[in-house]
Amino acid sequence: MDVEFISQDKKHNRMTFLVKGTTPAFASMLRKTIIEEVPTMAIEDVEIRKNSSIFYDEMVAHRLGLVAITTDLKSYELPEDCSCNGEGCSKCQLNFTLKAKGPGFAYASEIKSKDPKVVPVDPKTPIVKLIKGQTLELEATGVLGRGKEHAKWSPALAFYKYKPVVDIKKGVKDPKAVADACPLDIFSVKNKELTINKDALLRCHLCGACADADPEHIKLNESDTDFMFTIESWGQLDPKEIVSEAVSIIQKKCDELVKLIK
Repeated sequence: MDVEFISQDKKHNRMTFLVKGTTPAFASMLRKTIIEEVPTMAIEDVEIRKNSSIFYDEMVAHRLGLVAITTDLKSYELPEDCSCNGEGCSKCQLNFTLKAKGPGFAYASEIKSKDPKVVPVDPKTPIVKLIKGQTLELEATGVLGRGKEHAKWSPALAFYKYKPVVDIKKGVKDPKAVADACPLDIFSVKNKELTINKDALLRCHLCGACADADPEHIKLNESDTDFMFTIESWGQLDPKEIVSEAVSIIQKKCDELVKLIK
């Protein structure tokens, strides 16, 4: 199996790469591991001290839980893996506080963390709108968790598609018509011959416009061994870190399986 890096958009936390020489089963396993198994930090418990806003305490707590928080996997452990056996300590949980007074919005930027490396991803995320005289004060506890337990712990949107395969047979009647039919400029015409722009081929989503222009000479298919992955992080972890952690989790599970078989 080989991996080919395609692109990364740091501004939007997006990364695309090509996995070659594998199976649909592995592609599905990698995607599910990313979404369900890679841990992130999220607020789990909230103690409301004052809340005179229009929102019930439960609604405020729910919104706090969905705030994406930057995660440091080297400094924190899952509660079930911690030496405190999940009772709660500095290795498996983090305390937050929030104090806000109206008029105006209470934003995620007002969530104060005891760890400067673990803070809300987007400070402008609104929690609740407060009018004059309304206040919100609370303490919260954040812990690591997995997406399979709750969506708030899922680190990213992960999806993949089969690598497109475009076969051009000799004798294309109107190369320019085929090239013009493609909405993504996959084709070009050189010396009256239809050719594929290799750098653009991976953008192909097999819409079929080219095959409709010349169904006799243009055949579309999908590779069953090569897959294009796209990872869009919510911001808790970098896309590369998400993939690296997912691979480590898969390896760990495989090692455990081998031990059980022995």
